[in-house]
Amino acid sequence: MMVDVRCRGGTVLGSALTLLAVPVLAACSGGGGSDDDDVREAAEAFLADWAGGDAAAAAEGTDDPAAATALLDQTAADLPEATLAADLGDVEVGDDGAATATWTATWDLAAAPDWSYEATLRLREADDAWQVVAEPALVHPELGEGQHLEVARSLPDRAPITDATGAPIFVPTEVVRVGVDPGGVTDLPALSAALSAATGIAAEEIVADVQATAAGQFVSVIDLRRPDFERIRAQVFDLPGAVFPVVTRLLAPTPRYAIGLLGRVGPATAEILDETAVDGRPVYAAEDQLGTSGLQRAFQEQLTGTAGFTVTVVSTDESTGDEGRQIDAVQPVPGQPVQTTLVPAIQNAAEAAVAGQALPAHVVVVRPGTGEILAVASNEAANPTNALSGRFPPGSSMKTITATALLGAGAVTPQTPVPCPGTTVVEGREFENQDQFDLGTVPFTEAFAESCNTTFIQQALALPDDALAAAAASYGVGSDWQLPVDVFGGSVPADSTGTTKAADAIGQGQVLMSPAQLALVAAGVAGGTPVVPVEVVGAEPAGAAPAGPDAAVLDALRPMMRQVVLTGTATALAGRGEVYGKTGTAEFGTAVPPESHGWFMGYQLAGPQGDIAFAVLVEAGQSSRVAVGVTDAFLGGLG
Repeated sequence: MMVDVRCRGGTVLGSALTLLAVPVLAACSGGGGSDDDDVREAAEAFLADWAGGDAAAAAEGTDDPAAATALLDQTAADLPEATLAADLGDVEVGDDGAATATWTATWDLAAAPDWSYEATLRLREADDAWQVVAEPALVHPELGEGQHLEVARSLPDRAPITDATGAPIFVPTEVVRVGVDPGGVTDLPALSAALSAATGIAAEEIVADVQATAAGQFVSVIDLRRPDFERIRAQVFDLPGAVFPVVTRLLAPTPRYAIGLLGRVGPATAEILDETAVDGRPVYAAEDQLGTSGLQRAFQEQLTGTAGFTVTVVSTDESTGDEGRQIDAVQPVPGQPVQTTLVPAIQNAAEAAVAGQALPAHVVVVRPGTGEILAVASNEAANPTNALSGRFPPGSSMKTITATALLGAGAVTPQTPVPCPGTTVVEGREFENQDQFDLGTVPFTEAFAESCNTTFIQQALALPDDALAAAAASYGVGSDWQLPVDVFGGSVPADSTGTTKAADAIGQGQVLMSPAQLALVAAGVAGGTPVVPVEVVGAEPAGAAPAGPDAAVLDALRPMMRQVVLTGTATALAGRGEVYGKTGTAEFGTAVPPESHGWFMGYQLAGPQGDIAFAVLVEAGQSSRVAVGVTDAFLGGLG
């Protein structure tokens, strides 16, 4: 413990850290005479020694050192990790060898608000010296003989994260904790094998955890929602040593529901406790359920609220069954909700679409005109952070931006005849179309719809070196978005030349994009005005609005994107209403032949959920066809 002893007016007389510092004393001015000064000095000395964590030294300044030592040690145990500031008040000396010193105690409790109260030290004169009376009231005026303090800290219910309608997304959900009581185990290898078979947790991990835990303590294996537990109940329920306590936790509708944006709530980690500490003091406790990622973590303080506590005096004799008497309390302060822009119907359709894909898959949906993020879905195989902050080559999805540069420069129009050979060579490096298809000379719209790499490379090489970067920036690509949950704004170099410039034009080379940023590009095309991403209603803008391409460029580009769906590489979506887009196959890695990601970015006008823009990525999908399939499932799920 630490105590700051102050005179009235706030003068600090002494401070110390537990077991480390030596108290520093000073006399306060004031008082009516030498007895007053002596009493004040005795009170200050007692508090300063207590502050230094030296209970024995403090006790020597009392009339019963043994009793005082026990009392101060008990208080340290009752208020673990607490620090104390003491504001010394008035001193009164009687004619009978007795005196009092009033003081204000302010305890800085661990992970709880301060606890402050008025207290009094009684002192007696003995052998020409003043001694503090060793009695429980010196700690708190309502603490009596045979009693000690008991502090119970509590957090309020966590405030909800809501969807765009204001409905809570995370709701109290019953969870079964599958675990082991080491004291009840009769055959640990058999138990571990059975639990492993049912839960997928490695048997050797279960064995190691149980062997490291004492009987009577709970060893966690896995926490399951009630429906998931019921599926394995028959396999595990009667296993000797297996236990299944039930708790209630705040959970989203499904384990992966918008996890890349919303994050999770779970037990506090050391990292989070350090991250949220104020002036080195913890704000939360290790047993608290806190946001561990996403918006749940970004809005930790707002959602968690402020802890409260009760203080009770309880008999030190546990056999009495004394429930104690509450002497003080600070009520917890509830947190405030955070409203997202997620639309449940769109999120549910995105979740279902990625769930049907075995490879890592993501869908991000944005509202044209507003930039509101309507859905963020990643399946079980995927790292959910990749939906917003992943860095991937976009492949031919980049041709939307390259076409913007070409149209803006006046190099082509949608009707301009352009060659589409099967291969083209740049500085000795050969680039080819998929399977080296050769269209001959076709309108630029057809080269776009069929995703002709050679056309775009040949045309882009004639542009200024910074043209692709400038076209990308007009949609917001390259922005450092300031958001609660990071969105990678993409990267298109402005100084590429030769083969790198050629590769950049078709979304390879040094171009990188996140699904979220590609959805923002699609939203800019759809709405006519590029947008700034919005994750939380009422939040500060994430950045400056991009300038946007000329309206004439977008008017030319939109029919080209529509043709991709009507006659080009995404005809599987032709029956999904007024859909526009661009496919992409993006090579990565060093394998021979190289692996490829599959992309589709685009938008739907006047659909069941209004105008929406989106990007779909299937990692290592090898072809854009798999991304088109996920898109088809998503749009079909909208109603």
